[in-house]
Amino acid sequence: MSLFFQVLASGSKGNAILVCSSRTQVLFDAGLSGRELSRRLEKTPLNGHRLDGLVLSHEHQDHTRGAGVISRRFDLPVYLTRGTLENLAPPVGQLAHAHIFQTGASFLIGDLAIHPFAVSHDACEPSGFVIQQGNMRMAICTDLGVATQLVKTRLQGCRALVLESNHDVGRLMEGPYPWHLKQRIRSRHGHLSNDDTIALLRELHHEGLRSILLAHLSEVNNHPELVRKSVQELQHCEEWADVRFEIGRQDAVSPGIEVD
Repeated sequence: MSLFFQVLASGSKGNAILVCSSRTQVLFDAGLSGRELSRRLEKTPLNGHRLDGLVLSHEHQDHTRGAGVISRRFDLPVYLTRGTLENLAPPVGQLAHAHIFQTGASFLIGDLAIHPFAVSHDACEPSGFVIQQGNMRMAICTDLGVATQLVKTRLQGCRALVLESNHDVGRLMEGPYPWHLKQRIRSRHGHLSNDDTIALLRELHHEGLRSILLAHLSEVNNHPELVRKSVQELQHCEEWADVRFEIGRQDAVSPGIEVD
């Protein structure tokens, strides 16, 4: 049995990731409009199978914009923390079925075990996730200002990782953002830089690691070529030869990845 995941959108304007087993299909975040999410889901291998659930990482609109529409349209259960539920923006509207989880407490959707863990971000109870089917484990971890020891522990041993690589520090500091926003992004409650992510990956490497998708790139403060350049130093090392690297896109569905 294997897992499959596909990034439908990734970046400051909207985020959504589909994770599937042979029996279960779960959407992590819904940061596009309901119409655009439906359009992008048609480009995935769902083949008419309905979603089994929607999981929200935190309340920011680039992760929740279409959550209400999608949940009502497909009568979907939505899994989220109490803090996320209480801080959803009014335009999200009513959720079809809200299921509250707590970070540190695992739950099941079909045959997928979801292990949420706390991350450091300027939201109320933001979460990262390890998704497990049998012995196969992958993780989704974006929107965090620092990789705490908890984060590093949870991400260890995963076959595939979706990790934030939000900004290039030089581009951010020399760019057009006001100083207070630059400070927020660089803070412990902001976002990981390309350098932060490479340092984290060095700590997480193990023989079973096969796929890494770098996500949540800032359109203003980063560029795919800068991210590719940052990972080249890893790719030139023999121990990383079997690891596939991809970059999530804001404007299009990224290639699907099998985790086996």
